Amino acid sequence: MSKLNLSLSLVFFSQILSAQSTGNSGSSLMTYGLIGLCALLLVWALFGLASNLLKIEADKYGLDSEKNRIGIVPGLSDFITPSKPSFAQEGSFHYLTKGHDIKLEGAATGGVSQANVTRFALNPKNFHGMSPIPKVEVEVGMEVKAGDPLFFDKKRPEIHYVSPVSGEVVEIRRGEKRSISDIVILADKEMKYRKQHVPDIYKTDRAGIVSFMLSSGLWPLINERPFDMVPDINSVPVNIFISTFDTAPLAPDNNLFVEGNEEAWQKGLSVLALLTSGKVHIGLDARGKTAPAKAFTESYSVEKHWFKGPHPAGNVGIQIHHVAPIRGHERVWTLGVQEVVTIGRMFLTGEYHADRVVALTGAELSNPCYVRTKQGASIDELVKNNLTGDNVRLVSGDVLSGKQTTADGFLGFRDDQITVLKEGNDYELFGWLLPLAPRPSISGTIPSYGKDFNFTANTNTHGEKRAIVVSGQYESVLPMDIYPQHLVKAILTNNIEKMEALGLNELTEEDVALCEFVCTSKNPVQAIIRQGLDALKEQS
Repeated sequence: MSKLNLSLSLVFFSQILSAQSTGNSGSSLMTYGLIGLCALLLVWALFGLASNLLKIEADKYGLDSEKNRIGIVPGLSDFITPSKPSFAQEGSFHYLTKGHDIKLEGAATGGVSQANVTRFALNPKNFHGMSPIPKVEVEVGMEVKAGDPLFFDKKRPEIHYVSPVSGEVVEIRRGEKRSISDIVILADKEMKYRKQHVPDIYKTDRAGIVSFMLSSGLWPLINERPFDMVPDINSVPVNIFISTFDTAPLAPDNNLFVEGNEEAWQKGLSVLALLTSGKVHIGLDARGKTAPAKAFTESYSVEKHWFKGPHPAGNVGIQIHHVAPIRGHERVWTLGVQEVVTIGRMFLTGEYHADRVVALTGAELSNPCYVRTKQGASIDELVKNNLTGDNVRLVSGDVLSGKQTTADGFLGFRDDQITVLKEGNDYELFGWLLPLAPRPSISGTIPSYGKDFNFTANTNTHGEKRAIVVSGQYESVLPMDIYPQHLVKAILTNNIEKMEALGLNELTEEDVALCEFVCTSKNPVQAIIRQGLDALKEQS
């Protein structure tokens, strides 16, 4: 449409030049030249429209229009090839332009130190679709070993949720309507592990491996898309995806996760390769000047894919979309690096090692750092003597998609980061008229302060919820062929068919976290996406 407007403007301008230069042969040539140029632009616009329609049809039939260069006329990407790092040799390369990096103060630095944590917990609410009151298999005062079952879902009793540490069960916390919120364990100084008889993965069929993972507590480490749930015991994924890097604000360096665990990492990949009808895909970081850890680049039994671009390039959902999108009723499994390592160590040792390297981040910490602990570690003990003030918000995860918690809370089951922010409960005079303090934003009205500037953020949203306006902001930061604003409206109107047609199956909360960040209307986009996924799950 913009090309057509340009063409009409050029025609109008040529007519003015012609009227002012009657009898001048040079002006006539200019007029004819401009008319010819307009005709050429018009033809180019028509061919561009035809190319877009062709790509839409190709996507309907499962053809990757970008990868296969489907179209009638060449695009800019056909002439300009993005820089591919020299170390990204094996595997496909994906250059993403949409997105936004939020640079904040308080990144974790240095090596990994041992955290002094004594209390750990497993929370049933960390698992979507879990019964609010699962069957608890322990009582207060009982002694457990790492890997002993703590509870199971009454709807799927075969799946065991196990203790991350050995010690004494000191508390079973309850929430609304007597729901189970935390099973708290006071850990032993020296870990004791429940010993499992490990099957030989090359002599056991898939059913045998699945049965072992169900009973040993490994099965909940797997996340199934769509819906972000622990997979059904009969589920066979078309693909398994693992992102080896994170682009979220203050995200930890995943290379530290695999350091010293190279054998367990590869063993975990080999196990996962036997559980899918397709392939295991790993997303590799192509943003830096140096290659990721050798454990990642030299992995085998996997398909490798390099990604370069701003956040959310490190999100596994974005990588799935650009490699093998979820279609129809397909199921795809996703895991984090540390979950893969835990699976590998179980198959190597017969013990459930729930070790976690956690990044303690945020400008409200006096010493942002990396610590080694276990799943479900106490938040209070992790940040003890490290806070610069009392008026702070604790987040289990990153600032975009993490969950707000309290000092007496515990690290989320799959989280590897804690972020501490200043609570934004103060008011900025005329902040709506003249931003007085630096703040992260994609708006051109807010100074950028340079690409190397790190912001000290707080939780103030600088506005309140308003009506949804279709502005194109969501699309500018979501590198997926999806119309997120239209999808949000379909969810709010409970239009199930339109939800599916607009690609809800491909999304989860973290994929649209940036959309929520840039939203002028201040809408809870992540909560809306979860609302849609839950509604879609009920209909499936």
